Amino acid sequence: MAQQVWLMKSEPEEVSIDDVLAMPKKTVAWTGVRNYQARNFMMRDMQVGDIVLFYHSSCPQPGIVGLARVASKPYPDATQFDPTSKYFDMKATLNKPRWFHVDVQITQKTRWIGLKELRDQPQLSSMRLLAKGNRLSITPVSEEEWQVIQTLL
Repeated sequence: MAQQVWLMKSEPEEVSIDDVLAMPKKTVAWTGVRNYQARNFMMRDMQVGDIVLFYHSSCPQPGIVGLARVASKPYPDATQFDPTSKYFDMKATLNKPRWFHVDVQITQKTRWIGLKELRDQPQLSSMRLLAKGNRLSITPVSEEEWQVIQTLL
């Protein structure tokens, strides 16, 4: 696998795949991540061009809804500095930002692939998304998992 594959969750009320498809260049800044492990994936591991599984979460029908790519290097998330934002962080400063994000560009809207269908694939049994108690909004996807998911698209 030349590129890393990531699963990135978005609540459709906040930003859906259709919202991103309507944006200039079909690209959105992935703001609002406030988990250090997810932030570190963006800061340390993601590369421009990596593949993204766009996943709708916290909705009646969660699931994979499209493919995207990482479209930028990480940069400070401006919402951490905005006191009117729900993502404001009073400990963050312009000189010492705490939260970073990348831009994500949609490459293809896919059919919806829900949790049940993913769980029905034995090869995905160790996928982090499907682990009990997993709440991370960004998780790496292994090469084997990516191969299985491609057959479902």
